[in-house]
Amino acid sequence: MSDLDIQIPTTFDPFAEANAEDSGAGAGVKEYVHIRIQQRNGRKSLTTVQGLKKEFSYNKILKDLKKEFCCNGTVVQDPELGQVIQLQGDQRKNVSNFLVQAGIVKKDHIKIHGF
Repeated sequence: MSDLDIQIPTTFDPFAEANAEDSGAGAGVKEYVHIRIQQRNGRKSLTTVQGLKKEFSYNKILKDLKKEFCCNGTVVQDPELGQVIQLQGDQRKNVSNFLVQAGIVKKDHIKIHGF
């Protein structure tokens, strides 16, 4: 066995898909809104919304999301990703439907990540 075909397990990066797509900057690149879930402690989880346009008021969107889904949340400033909305719980489907109904994003511009 001169050639070793052993795969070494690596850590899972939930943002790997977004980073790979963002690196290919072309003329017809769609701007996607990424909705992800991140596991916290035990059954607790966070829903993150990334990629909304800069002209929207993140705080107003967050206020409406919190009121609509009866959960808490915050807007986090990330150096690489810009502003990211975080909500408590698994709100992926709810946030997706809310953004489409409010006319903020079209349905084909939303990517939902997670298990």
